[in-house]
Amino acid sequence: MLEPKKKAQLVHSGFLDLGPLRVHHMHGGRGPAVVFIHGLGSSGYMEWRRNLEPAAARHRVYAPDLPGYGRTDKPRVRYTVPYFARFVERYMDDRGLRSAALVGASLGGRVALEVALERPPLARKLVLVNTLGLGRPQVRMAQMAYGLVTVPRVGEAVMGFARDALTWAPRRMIRRFAARYSGTTVDLDEALDDEYLSDLRDMYAADGYRSAYLSTVRSLVNPRALFGGQHDVTRRLNELKIPVQLIWGADDPLFPLAHAERAQSLIDRASLAVIAGAGHTPQAERPEEFNRVLHDFLD
Repeated sequence: MLEPKKKAQLVHSGFLDLGPLRVHHMHGGRGPAVVFIHGLGSSGYMEWRRNLEPAAARHRVYAPDLPGYGRTDKPRVRYTVPYFARFVERYMDDRGLRSAALVGASLGGRVALEVALERPPLARKLVLVNTLGLGRPQVRMAQMAYGLVTVPRVGEAVMGFARDALTWAPRRMIRRFAARYSGTTVDLDEALDDEYLSDLRDMYAADGYRSAYLSTVRSLVNPRALFGGQHDVTRRLNELKIPVQLIWGADDPLFPLAHAERAQSLIDRASLAVIAGAGHTPQAERPEEFNRVLHDFLD
């Protein structure tokens, strides 16, 4: 009996050079361009692992690893939102993209907002997924942990412990620990599968990742940021004149649903989709529903 043929992959892994920076990205498909921007402590191939192939059926998708993350180079620079936004702009220029739909999650959503606000012609549409910068984060365990890693030497020690723990801790323990921070309540074996944990382990072990992560967190977590000042762009949302889709996990412990509801009220052409039973990462926790909302908006 002949085995059924496997469906050809539409999205592929590759590298390119942006000046001295060696960049890894996922890319493929045909149609209008969509650029996916991942969040803190992630990468293009990790963050969007359950979304790129479906999107590529009708769109040309791009998902770069930001500098310092994934398989992209990790230079010794100051990692900030404007730095990441300039990288996205250079990446789009290198790919010949005069404009694209930008899809960003968490920190990636804030980077997408930076691009859309500072370089409006580049953003044709905007998708914000449980995004930083739309209000004051809730002060809970996760935020206390982020505050801890801002302390000199303490942060380095915490990152070293996390790297080691990924090698010796049982996978079930790692999944439970991650779920507490993200608010995930779905099947953890599926949402945080073995491939994802393996990729996470490799990234933590990579030279330069610890410094890049700490630099990013230290640029984000400070008194002004914690109390809604430095990175909150709520007052500028009325500048967005493009279609905006907010996709929010209802149970996000860090950025509550009220952030999305307020943002929707301030943006002329905004819609909001709330994904019940999902926390901070609905794109991985409830991918079928997430992909449906994304496709309806992009189409």
